[in-house]
Amino acid sequence: MFKESYQVVGVMSGTSLDGIDLAHLYFSLENGVWNYQIGNCQMVSYPNDWLNKLKQALHYSNEELQNLNNDYTQYLGKIICDFVQENSLKNLDAVCSHGHTILHQPQNGLTLQIGNLPEIATITNQTVICDFRVQDVELGGQGAPLVPIGDRMLFSEYDYCLNLGGFSNVSFEENGKRIAFDISPVNTVLNFYANQMGFDYDDKGEIAHSGKINTVLLEKLNRIDFYHTKYPKSLGMEFVNGTVLPLMEEFSIEIEDKLATFIEHIALQIALALLKKSGKLLVTGGGAYHLFLLERMKYYLHEMEIVVPDTKTLEFKEALIFGLLGVLRLRNEVNVLSSVTGAKNDHCSGFVYKP
Repeated sequence: MFKESYQVVGVMSGTSLDGIDLAHLYFSLENGVWNYQIGNCQMVSYPNDWLNKLKQALHYSNEELQNLNNDYTQYLGKIICDFVQENSLKNLDAVCSHGHTILHQPQNGLTLQIGNLPEIATITNQTVICDFRVQDVELGGQGAPLVPIGDRMLFSEYDYCLNLGGFSNVSFEENGKRIAFDISPVNTVLNFYANQMGFDYDDKGEIAHSGKINTVLLEKLNRIDFYHTKYPKSLGMEFVNGTVLPLMEEFSIEIEDKLATFIEHIALQIALALLKKSGKLLVTGGGAYHLFLLERMKYYLHEMEIVVPDTKTLEFKEALIFGLLGVLRLRNEVNVLSSVTGAKNDHCSGFVYKP
C-alpha cells in the first residue's frame, strides 16, 4: 500500500530565465482527491555568467552541451542543498526537479533538460525524480506541456488554467479529456526587448502601455503557421529565435511599439485559443504581474472571470505541479496525459535517482 501523505521539494527553471523556483510542498490524498500546501518558497536568480551560458546553449556543440549539463547539475544540486539546509527540511520523500530546457524539438524526437544527471541525487543526498519529458517524446509526444495533469487534480474548479511564463500555455477539459497546448511566446520575447532598454523586464507592462500597435507587424505575427496548426503542439526557444524575433526585427520601430504590438498579439492568441469565452480562468506565472497584458486579455475576454491567485500559487505553481508529478512517479501512477502531449498512451514518466 502506498502512503497518503508526502513531503517533497519542487524545483523548476523556466525558459524566461528568471531563475530557479524551489518550493517545500505537502501533498495528501483524501477520498481519492489530492490536496496540497505550499510551505517555504524561494526563487534564486541566475548570475550573469549562467544567464549568458543558458542563452547561448542553443548554439553549443554536443561536447559543450555535455559539459554544460555536468556544470549545471553541480550548480543546481548546490542550490537545492542550500534550500534544504536553510529551511531545516527533514525526512523529504523526494526532490522533484524539472531541470532547465535547452533544446526542445519533439518533431525530431529531441528534448534536452539539463541538470537531470544521476549525480544530482548524490550532490543533494536526496531521492531525486527528474527528466519528465524524455519518455513522452520517445512515445511520439510533444514532451509538453506536462502541467495539465496537475491542473486537473489540483485546480479543477477553473474552466481554464493559463500559465504566462516564457510561453503561454493553457489546459482545460474537453469531452472528458484534458487538453493543453502552448499558445505563444510571452516573457521570452517581452524580456528580450526590455533588456535592450536596460531593464530585466517590463514592470507591470508600463513600457508596453506607452507604445503604439503596429498593425502590419501584428498581422504578420498572427499569420505565423504555428497559430493555425491544431494541438497537441508546443514551443521552444527555437521558435522565438528562428521565427518571431527575425520577423519583429524586420520593423524599424520603437521598442515601446514592438512591446505594445506583441502584447496585443499575445492577448489575441489567448482569446482565440479558448473555445468558450466565459467561465473562470486561472492565470499564473510571471506574466500575471503584467497589468497591461491582463487589461488587453480582458478586452478580448470580457465575459471571462480572470482570477490571479495568491502570490505563492501564482509564482510557484509549476514547481508545485512538478512536485505532484514526482509524487505520482513514486506511486507508479500516470503523470503524463497523452490527450495533452499526443503520445501513444498515458504513462508514468520521470527518472528516480537514489543518493
